[in-house]
Amino acid sequence: MVTHVIEKNPSDERATLLAFVEAQRGGLRRAVLGLTDEQAALKPSASELSLGGLLKHVTQAERNWLLLAQGRADETGHDESAWADGFRLLEGETVAGVLARWEQVAAETEEFIRSVPSLEDTFPLPPAPWFPADARVSMRWLLLHLVEEMGRHAGHADVIRESLDGKTAFELVALASGEDGA
Repeated sequence: MVTHVIEKNPSDERATLLAFVEAQRGGLRRAVLGLTDEQAALKPSASELSLGGLLKHVTQAERNWLLLAQGRADETGHDESAWADGFRLLEGETVAGVLARWEQVAAETEEFIRSVPSLEDTFPLPPAPWFPADARVSMRWLLLHLVEEMGRHAGHADVIRESLDGKTAFELVALASGEDGA
C-alpha cells in the first residue's frame, strides 16, 4: 500500500500521484467495510451498480491500463460480450477475493511506475472511437486517468453505501481507523 510520502518530499511527483491513486482506492475499499457479499451485490439506487461490481470493475480497469502501459495489450482479455459481467460479482467471486486481487494489481502498478525511467514515457492508447487514432499517452496521464476513473467510482460507491445502511464516507473513514469505538 502506498504511504503518504507527500509530506516527506512534496517534489516527488511519482509518489504524489501514486498516493492520490491509493487515496481513491481507499475510498472504494472502505465502501464495503463490514458488508457481506450479499450486501455488496445489492443495487439500492436507480443505477445497475453494486459495490462488489464497482470493486471488480476498477480492479479490471487498473489491470488493463497497466498491461497497456507495459506493452502487453494482448493480455487484457477485453471482451465486449462480457462487459456487463465486469460490473458484478459472478458465482464463486467474493468481495474478499476481488480485494485481494486488487491489492496484487495495485502493487504491480506501483512497482511498474517506480521502474519507468520517466513519467514522460509513453504508450499507445487502445483503438476506440473516443480516442484519437494512433494517440500515445504518458505514464503521468495513466496515473491521472486512474485517479479520475477511481474517483468517479468512489463517488458512486459513497452513494450506494449510504443508500444501503446510511453510513457516509466520513463514518467509514472513522470506522476503518478504529475511531468509532468498535
